[in-house]
Amino acid sequence: MESIRQFVSQCGLPSEDAPSAPSSKLRFPDGGEWRIEIPSTEGPRVLTAVLDEAEKRQVPVHRISQGSGILLLTEDEIREMSAIGAKHSIEVNLFLGPRASFDIGAQAVSPAGRALALSMRGANQLVHGLADVERAVELGIRSVLVSDLGSLELVSEARAKGVFPKDLIIKTSVMMAPANPASARILERLGANTINVPSDLTIPQIASIRAAIAAPIDFYVEAPDNIGGFIRYYEIPELIRVAAPIYLKFGLRNAPDVYPSGSHLENTVLALSRERVRRAAIAMEHIAKYCPDAKMSPLGAEDLGIPIPADH
Repeated sequence: MESIRQFVSQCGLPSEDAPSAPSSKLRFPDGGEWRIEIPSTEGPRVLTAVLDEAEKRQVPVHRISQGSGILLLTEDEIREMSAIGAKHSIEVNLFLGPRASFDIGAQAVSPAGRALALSMRGANQLVHGLADVERAVELGIRSVLVSDLGSLELVSEARAKGVFPKDLIIKTSVMMAPANPASARILERLGANTINVPSDLTIPQIASIRAAIAAPIDFYVEAPDNIGGFIRYYEIPELIRVAAPIYLKFGLRNAPDVYPSGSHLENTVLALSRERVRRAAIAMEHIAKYCPDAKMSPLGAEDLGIPIPADH
């Protein structure tokens, strides 16, 4: 076993999960340790509701993310989300659209094949995903969410070659589930700017991933039921300590899966989003009480994927 550990160390990776979970020395470029993300913000009305609730509860929102896909937003809706994000200096992160769970294949909905649900099926879906990014960036979006390794590499390469804007943020989905340092490092090498790790990892396991990557870690403090339903508010101080820079995300237990969303579900989605902000307010109370010295990244930070409306 020792020779294997030595080999893993020679590869530049931690060879064990340190029981003491060392503190992260990394920070966001502005020096902050943590930011807040409100996921499942499915359209401009929901984004407006999130910001309204955040103002009422004095919750700072650095980033919102959407899950139904760019293809299920109209151009006017994308423009409106871009304008709202630019006005409030928050990152608006939209999901690439086509995926296996939207397609005709049955394996993605089988018990053994659910890990494939957010993969891109075939060459056409890869092209459609890139077209989704093209559509979004033309309308001002500067942050996209990917759930497929091939798409991650292609979007990153398109960004490097100037096909997409150089300041485009690429965020990886929790459904890619990099559960160890080597997997997380692959996503970073392929171009991910911010990486969502599974919410069931222990603090030492998260620390081992942090030792392998410099990219911010995205973490569901409360995970939706379909990815485990974990509720880890009292661990926020340790999450910040070992995983900084970290985006704290707030899903909801006992909530329906609303993907793909639309006007037929809008009232439900609005209620869920306001409750996610309330959950973030609970997290803010924990931070104030248990780790008041942890430094929040300022709102409107320069490295956020804040939209640039198309008329600018």
